[in-house]
Amino acid sequence: MREEKGMTSSGSREREIAIVGVAESDEMGTVPNKSSLQHHAEAAHNALADAGLSKNDVDGVFTAGFSTMATAEYLGIQPRFTDNTSVGGSSFVIHVAHAIAAIKAGYCEVALITHGQAGRSTRGRVPGDPNLPVAQYEAPYGMVGQPINYALACSRYMHEYGEDRARQAMAEIAVSTRKWANLNPKAAMHDTPMTFDDYHDSRYVAWPFHLFDCCLVTDSGASIIVTTAERARACRKEPVWVLGAGEGHDHNLISMMPSLTSLIARETGPKAMAQAGISHDDIDLTMIYDSFTYTVMLTLESLGFCGPGEVADFVAGQRTAPGGDFPLNTNGGGLSYSHPGMYGSFLLVEAVRQLRGEAGDRQVHRKGTNDQNPQISLVNGTGGSLSSTGTVVLGTG
Repeated sequence: MREEKGMTSSGSREREIAIVGVAESDEMGTVPNKSSLQHHAEAAHNALADAGLSKNDVDGVFTAGFSTMATAEYLGIQPRFTDNTSVGGSSFVIHVAHAIAAIKAGYCEVALITHGQAGRSTRGRVPGDPNLPVAQYEAPYGMVGQPINYALACSRYMHEYGEDRARQAMAEIAVSTRKWANLNPKAAMHDTPMTFDDYHDSRYVAWPFHLFDCCLVTDSGASIIVTTAERARACRKEPVWVLGAGEGHDHNLISMMPSLTSLIARETGPKAMAQAGISHDDIDLTMIYDSFTYTVMLTLESLGFCGPGEVADFVAGQRTAPGGDFPLNTNGGGLSYSHPGMYGSFLLVEAVRQLRGEAGDRQVHRKGTNDQNPQISLVNGTGGSLSSTGTVVLGTG
């Protein structure tokens, strides 16, 4: 019998809630013949199979972007609990904490967190609500999309800490992330290497962002199954435990962001780590939402891995690439693996696979070892215009 309760490396937390299944949709990249709901369904089916469960076991449905009613109906599930919290790409990381709360309150027992989006095949300008603040106060002045919004914030960072240092960090992150994608057969850029020259020579999208500072736009889906320790005992694979979680958002409009060089991860990260009873030194793998290279830079600083303006030194020398001592975004990230529009679910999928030792050529190891699977992973999702954050700490054992 597996032990459903135990301690973290610092010896402080019981194991109560586990992730027992993760998966992507069958096809990823450019899939013009499949709808967003089909990606939802494939990912959910695959994650349930990974857990050794069926859709009849699911009594809680969590998603964003799509209505949980439409999603559950398409999947043939009648949930006892439903959560459609939608705060951008961080939503699915935040759903983990919501699933924990629902399970502990007795509202559900097996929670399906699912996302699917034909982000590439259904691209097009969608009319917005003219009454929303963004339409009234930002769009008339050219703030009409995330590349522009994030570029605005990045330009402020360059003003405060230096353009050369910022560009150094951006290039290091883009190139190292592509190297991870080259090891991932499911990555859109699996067969496309990137050099530093390739990065610097790529066209500008919105200054100061080059093309390779920006995430992909793909078709894909991903799902995660969360359940109790008791149910986890009967699942196919060893559970990955949720040890801590934090969530929050501090603005909607980029023009209302309290500081363009600091994310609310500065609050959610310490909260999640304190719940888990860990420090930065305990973390073997870090998965950070990379909608843009700047998102990663700001997140690393806001989570406390380095100080404000210090990220260029922190990631220097391909430290986050394969073979480096700080493995980061080991699936290739939103920059080089997949990004259908919202990405947080994919962070969780990769973290679980790495903790299980299922990552193949890109498998990383516990700090200080060459053969032991990682034990602790920090997952951080960002949504909106650097607006929302969900942080989760996952562990094994």
